[in-house]
Amino acid sequence: MRLVTISDIEAAAQRVTGTAVRTPLLRQPWVSGELWLKPESLQQIGAFKIRGAYNAIAALEDTDRARGVVAYSSGNHAQAVAYSAHTFGIPAVIVVPDVAPRLKVDATRRWGAEVVEVPIAEQAPAALAIAQERGLTLIPPFDHLDVIAGQGTIGLEIAADLPDVDTVLVPVSGGGLAAGIGTAIKALCPEAKVYGVEPELAADSAESLRAGHRVEWPMERRARTIADGLRAQPSELTFAHLRTVLDGIVTVTEDEIRDTVRALARQARLIAEPSGATAAAAFLHHAGELPGGRTVAVVSGGNIDPALLAELLA
Repeated sequence: MRLVTISDIEAAAQRVTGTAVRTPLLRQPWVSGELWLKPESLQQIGAFKIRGAYNAIAALEDTDRARGVVAYSSGNHAQAVAYSAHTFGIPAVIVVPDVAPRLKVDATRRWGAEVVEVPIAEQAPAALAIAQERGLTLIPPFDHLDVIAGQGTIGLEIAADLPDVDTVLVPVSGGGLAAGIGTAIKALCPEAKVYGVEPELAADSAESLRAGHRVEWPMERRARTIADGLRAQPSELTFAHLRTVLDGIVTVTEDEIRDTVRALARQARLIAEPSGATAAAAFLHHAGELPGGRTVAVVSGGNIDPALLAELLA
């Protein structure tokens, strides 16, 4: 199985320049220890997914791209594909679960995509069927080399801005983000440790890494977490990357995620959705399980429902 290389990620960086925001590293003086946040919540669509989606569409042959694309997602990848398709002026169909946050679904429609809502377990089959029926190219949320390479551009930026980084914390769901960032960090900052972070209620990757093979968790089990963007499971491709680039994985509780959303809003002045707060939650609540030193936590997204944010801040 071919894994993404640093050359793939560097090529992706060329493609996404001018579209993806080069987010800063923000030092956090309010915490004990050395923490920098990488706020991917500042992307145009409010999450890191723009990097992988745009890179995958940009890498298509012109004729394939012109026919249009289809994707399935709980929200952030949906917006990323819709935004990228809008940028290229091509059709996009997005299959979303019927329990997806309305904020994310409405944002996807605003970029001109056709939205198809299905039960949560039927997203991938529905997207595949639409791709075959309409001759569209499927842009999966993580199980794709170009998507992984696009997400890896975050690692390039971390390495450039903090070359002596000791620890990088990355949320894990389908594994594309951690796979890409881990590949870049291991190539450019080989002494640094890369840790994945998962909710305890969707800790299939943690169990899989302990077992040495993928362990399936049913969707109803993973769907319990408030971190709706972290309910996917790694594919064979992303799991192969995770086994190669992760030095460890930490799980965080629902209360720790909620507390960190509050802390980021009040102390860091950053709005993070629950999924986006998990990496920082590991630093704030599980420092003893981490290597320490100069640490970067990726805030992967900020698309939180306003009512939920008000509840968490109350």
